[in-house]
Amino acid sequence: GCFVTLNKNGTLRGCIGSLTPILPLYEGIVENTINAALRDPRFPPVIPEELADITIEISILTPPCEISYETTGELIEKIEGKGVIIQSGYSQATFLPQVWEQLPSPQEFLSHLCMKAGLSSDYWKAHTITVFIYEAQVFGES
Repeated sequence: GCFVTLNKNGTLRGCIGSLTPILPLYEGIVENTINAALRDPRFPPVIPEELADITIEISILTPPCEISYETTGELIEKIEGKGVIIQSGYSQATFLPQVWEQLPSPQEFLSHLCMKAGLSSDYWKAHTITVFIYEAQVFGES
């Protein structure tokens, strides 16, 4: 899988990717770059006047690996510094490993990830969630 992250003057401007390889890597990077610029629903499409201020970061992901855990402490220990995918029912969300730079507290990281999945911020504490971890090789600027 791969993700493409666009930043404008150090602020997120778009991020789209796939957790598993759907296309050959080079095609996935091209498609995700276009989608991050034009189809990230959180942002308006990038316009030509912005291009000089945008940096591109490409993350190539290792295959996600499901982890097991008995306690929230064990969960935190296993995910720190990793890319994380959570699933509960039809809800799913991921944060790339780079998100740890903005959310270094594991509790805050998991709370924001739950909210991204449409769950309550403390869902990870009170419910069993399926968790996958992965690593990323990162190219470009953040």
